[in-house]
Amino acid sequence: MRICFVTDRPDHPLLADARTLLTPRHEVTVLDPDGDLDSAPVAADVYLLKARTPKALAFAARAERRGARVLNSASATRACQDRVRMAEIAWAAGLPFPATHAFGSPARLLATGPAYPLMVKSRHSRRHDLVARVDDIDALRATAGEWPDEPIVAQEFVDNGGWDHKLWVVDGHVFAGLRRTALDGPAETKPIAAEDLPPGWAALARRVGAAFGLAVYGVDILEVEGRPSIIDVNAFPGMRGMTGAPTALAELAVRAGESTGPRSRAGVRTNDSMRTGRPR
Repeated sequence: MRICFVTDRPDHPLLADARTLLTPRHEVTVLDPDGDLDSAPVAADVYLLKARTPKALAFAARAERRGARVLNSASATRACQDRVRMAEIAWAAGLPFPATHAFGSPARLLATGPAYPLMVKSRHSRRHDLVARVDDIDALRATAGEWPDEPIVAQEFVDNGGWDHKLWVVDGHVFAGLRRTALDGPAETKPIAAEDLPPGWAALARRVGAAFGLAVYGVDILEVEGRPSIIDVNAFPGMRGMTGAPTALAELAVRAGESTGPRSRAGVRTNDSMRTGRPR
């Protein structure tokens, strides 16, 4: 079976470890999302879409049309990049998600005279986007000055004691950790067992996958008055330090390829059913 990682970080621990598991029995390649994807052939049976650039998403959509399996799909990945769309999907599925209001810029939010504190985020999720707690009008004015043309969303701020619950899911397998919120300094993740999560949280994380059409994803959850509130959904996060995640990812890639039927180089389907070696 031919499996391709679409990523600019093939040395990332999650991907490197999964590739090590797959390589003995499968042909594993890497596709650079910054390369010439317009002319790149669709040569793999399964693509693991770790990149989220427009070029990578366009290639993923083309691969899907050619019959390859893409994890996660281009459409599901795009939905997680738009925080308004994210909220709409969550609400439609009955998932607990905070009230989210969209504005064309921080100045437009400023004109409404909002209540403080609040969270202000870039509408379009990406590396180094805007995610900030805004405590008063002066802070919002400063944000408007730094991000004058940035489309944003505003959400009620909820104090989480400086820690976020991070849940990661790979094909239904739930991994979890506590991470220092980005507002409070450098990220530090403390792994916790899924069974040590509050009751129902693992099941809630799996519901997110069904609602968004995701197989590999992350869910950020805050506890608000004893109940969970989903504040973010990420397609194909890194999951550093999560024991068992690379194996789960490798097994998912193999099962995805088997479900579509691997193809030979000439495009003829074969009966290759090699596995990663881990019994289920």
